[in-house]
Amino acid sequence: MESCSAGEKEAVDRLGYFLKPAELFHRVAEKGARKEDNFILEDLAAILKHIESSTLGHDSEEDFEGLFEDLDLGSSKLGKTENQKNELIAKVLVHLDKIDFRLADTEADVLGDAYEYLIGQFASGAGKKAGEFYTPQEVSTILAKIVTTGKKSLKSVYDPTCGSGSLLLRVAKEVENVGHFYGQEMNPTTYNLARMNMILHGVHYQRFDLRNEDTLEHPAPEHADLRFEAIVANPPFSANWSASEVLKGDDRFSAYGKLAPSSKADFAFVQHMVHHLDHGATMACVLPHGVLFRGGAEEHIRRYLIDTCNYLDAVIGLPANIFYGTGIPTCILVLKKGREHPDEILFIDASQGFESGTNQNILRAEDIDRIVTTFRKRDSIAKYSHAADLSEIIENDYNLNIPRYVDTFDEEEPINLEDVASKLIDLEKGMSEINREIARFCDALGIPKPL
Repeated sequence: MESCSAGEKEAVDRLGYFLKPAELFHRVAEKGARKEDNFILEDLAAILKHIESSTLGHDSEEDFEGLFEDLDLGSSKLGKTENQKNELIAKVLVHLDKIDFRLADTEADVLGDAYEYLIGQFASGAGKKAGEFYTPQEVSTILAKIVTTGKKSLKSVYDPTCGSGSLLLRVAKEVENVGHFYGQEMNPTTYNLARMNMILHGVHYQRFDLRNEDTLEHPAPEHADLRFEAIVANPPFSANWSASEVLKGDDRFSAYGKLAPSSKADFAFVQHMVHHLDHGATMACVLPHGVLFRGGAEEHIRRYLIDTCNYLDAVIGLPANIFYGTGIPTCILVLKKGREHPDEILFIDASQGFESGTNQNILRAEDIDRIVTTFRKRDSIAKYSHAADLSEIIENDYNLNIPRYVDTFDEEEPINLEDVASKLIDLEKGMSEINREIARFCDALGIPKPL
């Protein structure tokens, strides 16, 4: 901006962008409600472009650059003709403009929660692709509560596969304040969703730093030297990655001596997160069950994390079919640098605690509470949890498969053979009497008796 008024400067400093009075939502909706001269498609396109251009030369420029590039006001899905598209969009804006959100009378984050709801609804109907950008809120809640245990505020929280940013924002609901949000997302459209999510939840542009690039292959240089107080993630399950020999010299992986397999990047994400974890901090990530017991390079990395580093703090088994797009059972790995319980690893088998849903299973409030409470108290509960000594892990050759540590086997009640034999004798007597009765009927009718 070559020059700007004091009002414009204040708006850009406060919000990161500036809108003219004529570009405000209410004014656009008013024009769309007219009987004549109500074409607003071009106005909307110009306003969105102006939002981005108003940030040029300011600290917020990078956070708003290309923010609306995926918004297609000319999409045929909105209508066949320009007038049909305009009519539909105007109708939506007019209806929204009539709603009194009572923003001044509530502490609820109305706009942010509405956006979160819409993302969730979109994810529920997006099938397999939904898992790429959205973590079910129930799982997000568990991760958030774990990494905020004992904390009232966080200096920073990081998600290396942040998707729509919902998991980062969920962490903020568990503490009074989060100083800064960091994240990286490979998909440009999802990256834009995440930035919008932050803005609509009232997170100031200077408090979030999200990057659009492949986390494993091209980690954000801006994050390279940062260490975070909390890390949460739901990485793509068993994704492909290069596992290039060049990466063996990368600080994130070099100490381990081996890279995760090219066909399963799960432990590569774990190594990346551990690298960025501050001392005394906690990370919690969702992974497929295979990371607990697969051999080869993954076993080598698992041993290093447990034996050499002693970072693994808990393993939590979740029910099958709770994620969008996949029915596989999953687990949560919790890792800490500077553990309060360095001589044990807590195992929780929460695989049976859920409510069956139409398309997927659902974690209920009581299921979430039981997981979190057990984690925080480190209780050993029969058929549910067990705090295993490190010696047990070694005895099992660093295989972390949960049934090795939490015995959920239900013994069958002993069978009383004498009682069974007595019932069989009674049954035989009854059958003999029936056969004699049938024979009497056959004699009376003059027909052959059955064998």
